[in-house]
Amino acid sequence: MAKYVMWGSYCENVLEKRAPYRDAHLQGLQAQKDRGLLVALGPTTDGTKVFGIYEAPDEAAVRQAVEGDPYWQHQIWTEYQVYEWNQVF
Repeated sequence: MAKYVMWGSYCENVLEKRAPYRDAHLQGLQAQKDRGLLVALGPTTDGTKVFGIYEAPDEAAVRQAVEGDPYWQHQIWTEYQVYEWNQVF
């Protein structure tokens, strides 16, 4: 299966705005990880960007996962890009 990286941005005041959606967001990520779709995901230390690694049959599966996340649906993530990744090491 191909690997993909996702880079996105968070909204301003993310810590306050994410609170109502955080549990559903984390549960969804755990379900993706359990299915083998999500390898890793998390924010940058400054809280402005999100980075994820996925193993998926195609880019559409990654986009479906991102756009199904409560953080995307409630504009906690404000934009994102997906890139197929050639893991060398």
